[in-house]
Amino acid sequence: MITSFRSKELEKFWSTGDGAKIRQDQLARIRRRLDALDAAHRPEDLNLPGFNFHSLRGKPQRYAISVNGPWRITFGWDGDNATQVDLEQYH
Repeated sequence: MITSFRSKELEKFWSTGDGAKIRQDQLARIRRRLDALDAAHRPEDLNLPGFNFHSLRGKPQRYAISVNGPWRITFGWDGDNATQVDLEQYH
């Protein structure tokens, strides 16, 4: 389950469906990935075709899944929950 967001725009899209401040061509892919993230019980549950799931370096441990090109959804993990979910371009 997703318990917190870093990105206010992503949180608004998740809770209300308002993606006005997110690239419109990415909304469907982002929604699918957020749905999968919300249903996951552990980070490895996101190791799905097309998601390019991988862990990131650094502390605390964070993970990433691909959205499109250099865009990624990044997140931390606590117990059974995704935390500090963000949409970023980190390449």
